[in-house]
Amino acid sequence: MAEEIKQRARSKKIHRVQIGFNVLAQIALILFLAAMVNSIAFKHYKRWDFSRDQKYALSDKTKRFLKTLKGKMRVTIFFSPNTPIAAEVQNLLTEYQYTGNGKIDVEHIDPERNLSRAKELFDKYKVVTDESLLVLDYEGRNKTVKASEMADIDQSGMAFGEGPRVAAFKGEQAITSAMMDLVEGKKKPLAYVLGHKEPPLLENSAISVLKTFIENENIRFQELNLFDVDAVPAEMKAIVIIGPQYDFSDREMKLLRDFWDKQGRILLLLDPAARTPRLDAFLNELGVKVNDDRLMVFLRTGIQELALTRDVQAHFLGDSPITKRLADAQALFFGGTSSLTLEPDRVRAANIRVEPLIQSEKGYFAETDYNTDDQVKLQADAKRNRNTPLTIGASIEKGGSADERVQVNSSRLVVVSNATFVQDNAITQDQQALDFVSGSVNWLLSREKLIGIAPKIAKPLTFSLSEDALRNFRWIVLVLMPLIPAVIGTVVWWQRRV
Repeated sequence: MAEEIKQRARSKKIHRVQIGFNVLAQIALILFLAAMVNSIAFKHYKRWDFSRDQKYALSDKTKRFLKTLKGKMRVTIFFSPNTPIAAEVQNLLTEYQYTGNGKIDVEHIDPERNLSRAKELFDKYKVVTDESLLVLDYEGRNKTVKASEMADIDQSGMAFGEGPRVAAFKGEQAITSAMMDLVEGKKKPLAYVLGHKEPPLLENSAISVLKTFIENENIRFQELNLFDVDAVPAEMKAIVIIGPQYDFSDREMKLLRDFWDKQGRILLLLDPAARTPRLDAFLNELGVKVNDDRLMVFLRTGIQELALTRDVQAHFLGDSPITKRLADAQALFFGGTSSLTLEPDRVRAANIRVEPLIQSEKGYFAETDYNTDDQVKLQADAKRNRNTPLTIGASIEKGGSADERVQVNSSRLVVVSNATFVQDNAITQDQQALDFVSGSVNWLLSREKLIGIAPKIAKPLTFSLSEDALRNFRWIVLVLMPLIPAVIGTVVWWQRRV
């Protein structure tokens, strides 16, 4: 009996030991799994930006550029604590580090506290300014980006005791541009044709915003007057023609055709009000006919009132690498715009591909008698032609491949039948114009990896209502809303009367 009791006690003790080992093993396993999950989550994580303006997200262009980096990019931040954009720059570079996947190293140095380290790097990079700045270092080459280049500071409140306010943060444009400078070495030249009353390349010209934006993509504008040369210089791989007011001469057209035949690249923005029959004939040879008309639309401004406008609201088509990331985005084309007739079948035998890039929204019609004031005739033309899709921008490629993965040298051309949409007064209201021109220029320069949406500009929240929605809204405001309290009041009055 005693032996049986001892055996049971021994069995219980062993059982308790087993339970203890099981508990320890479970605790160890849970701790191991927690450590593994945290380790994996630390190395492989995903970030989302849920802000309305995507304020903290990098543009597609910057993301694709960072993926092409082959070496390490070192960024040294020399910002004093009272710099207004210090927090924005730090958050922005955190996004660069995450997207760069280990290729971006960032070091923060406060020049007011870490004097020895600051002096060491100032001597190394030959920094001679006291302004807050970044220093980018890539494969032995370095470039500085000043705080003043990354933001527009509004100091109008200083007189009232207020501090400086950041009116516009341009950190991504400045940093990505500087990185491209370092990686590509030298700027890509882009010829800008003059001599036909095109907007000049001056600081306060009509296209100064466009010029600055394109040059920030490691591109250098170089003026070109075809009267002064025997051929387009060999180093010029692409040329830009914006709104010529006079036609090209026969000699200039010969130079332009020779350039095209030698795999040249051309961006052509036409002013419909200017008569350029030789340029139009050149485009017609390539399968694009510039029509002598103007796009118009009647807009309802009241219950029975219609207004005629020539400002064209259009959308981008997503079938081309130029506009793939602008698909279905809308843009305004101010002033006169003519329609383009594309004839791809006619030029297919010459290995020329023609694609539409921009089309007007529904309701627009192409009016050939655009100088008339006869509203009856215009309304009749609008009813007859308003459902026809109208193209105002197209791309032409000769000798290339339809497969984007196959890189073949080719002649390329982008044409838009409106030249005012790139002017400063239009671009500052519509970011999509910059995105389109940037995509066109990068496609012409065979830099498809850099085609993308430019950094976003914060805009106020707005609602656009269609004509049917406006009609329903009028019924709600004028009839339904007054009717509800009237019905309630009638019911209450009837109950009290009874």
